[in-house]
Amino acid sequence: MTGPAKSHGRKSISASLKPQELMRANPKLAGVWTAQVITLFPQCFPGVLGESLTGKALKDGKWALETTDLRRFGEGRHKNVDDTPTGGGVGMVLRADILGAAIDETRRTAPKDRPMVYLSPRGARFDQPMARDWAGANGITLLCGRFEGVDQRVLDHYQIAEVSLGDFVMTGGEIAAQAMLDAAVRLLPDVLGNAASVEDESHSNGLLEHPQYTRPAMWNGLPIPEVLQSGHHGNIEKWRREMAEQLTQSRRPDLYEKRSKKEKDS
Repeated sequence: MTGPAKSHGRKSISASLKPQELMRANPKLAGVWTAQVITLFPQCFPGVLGESLTGKALKDGKWALETTDLRRFGEGRHKNVDDTPTGGGVGMVLRADILGAAIDETRRTAPKDRPMVYLSPRGARFDQPMARDWAGANGITLLCGRFEGVDQRVLDHYQIAEVSLGDFVMTGGEIAAQAMLDAAVRLLPDVLGNAASVEDESHSNGLLEHPQYTRPAMWNGLPIPEVLQSGHHGNIEKWRREMAEQLTQSRRPDLYEKRSKKEKDS
């Protein structure tokens, strides 16, 4: 005797979906944190996000990923999406009309308050607080640039925030998008399985994480610090705190100064 069929009430399939969309391994899930990615290379996704804990969470419906192929909105025989910079200059710029059409279709079913971000080397630097903000929202829409960037009017019209992975330039936003999504998705409920994991790691409390050790107790003449093997939780916690402060002060004095100022003001 078979039991009752399981409910899949979270799945939400709109009437406008095409048959091939209904056959996706990851159909749209109502009320689930969703990452929307507009890119010229949709085949790059989920990429590493489809592996390990983020991949399992994706398959289990704890978050969803949707990609929009920007090339579909291109014009002409070659589906062109860019043009030369007005006023002269090297490279190509993604066109406003092409991007606008892609954004409108992507955002059609998204909540109006879902953040929208353009991955750009001139943007605000991505950090742990920003990852927490993204995880606390209902999802994120990411625009992956290419060439010399995008027409500024698109950013102004849609009020798109610009965010950078760091002070360097990449050939496109796809790798940065995956890195930032990984940082946000792992903070979603039940993705890591152990909520304490995100409380003790680097940047969670303004400090870099303390050193970690595991068996064997002696390796190549290097022992695990005795305090970690003492079983005295108070001493272990004190040691970890001191190590975290020392590492932060030596490697990231900017973070250490910021934290010290915050503690003085509180």
